[in-house]
Amino acid sequence: MGVAMAEGMLGVLGGMGPLASAEFMRRLTLLTPAARDQDHIPAVLWSDPRVPDRTAARVAGAEDPLPALLRGIRGLQVAGCGAIAIPCNTAHGWFDAMQAATPLPILHIVEAAAAELVRLGVPGGRIGVMGTAGTLAMRLYQQRLEARGFACLVPDSAEMAALVTPAIAEVKANRVAEAYDPLAEAARRLVLRGAQAVVLGCTEIPLGIAAGPALPFPVCDTIDALARAAIGWARG
Repeated sequence: MGVAMAEGMLGVLGGMGPLASAEFMRRLTLLTPAARDQDHIPAVLWSDPRVPDRTAARVAGAEDPLPALLRGIRGLQVAGCGAIAIPCNTAHGWFDAMQAATPLPILHIVEAAAAELVRLGVPGGRIGVMGTAGTLAMRLYQQRLEARGFACLVPDSAEMAALVTPAIAEVKANRVAEAYDPLAEAARRLVLRGAQAVVLGCTEIPLGIAAGPALPFPVCDTIDALARAAIGWARG
């Protein structure tokens, strides 16, 4: 049985990075209950890899990505979309400005991750959060999840420099398999510090983790989480 569609198409503001947004479209398709083409969610992918680096903007004062983000939102609005999903965690540092610029609802990836944690049977307690240096510096996960009763553990600066940041760069350079070992090690360290689950809070990280053996503890894949939120929107 297919989903009952909401009015309008889903807009996907992507390209951050291109592989992550392409994987979001694949997961959206695979997770949608459908028996035929017409049961799937109509969607428009705006994949613009020219958006300035979000982490560099927040951490180093580099070029502001907001004008490019707003350009994509306007394009999706003109295309007739009814809601927008952004498969880039760090871009949500500009969420309020983006939402203020459009009447379309923007599905927040951290709220989607919170719902995914509950679905995984982790309604509270200590969790690990992996992400870009920008996402963690802006406390995008810490603020929203701590308000829901979670205690967030994040990699320390040495782990970010040696494991997480280089692995994200490997995925962005299409060397996905090389990202697995450092990402898996960073996740294991969070579990050793007491995390009962680990949020993969950068949409490149699930791609690297999927390149090797499944981890022996719960992980919250934010690509899947956002896809499930989009399906929920489409069902009205």
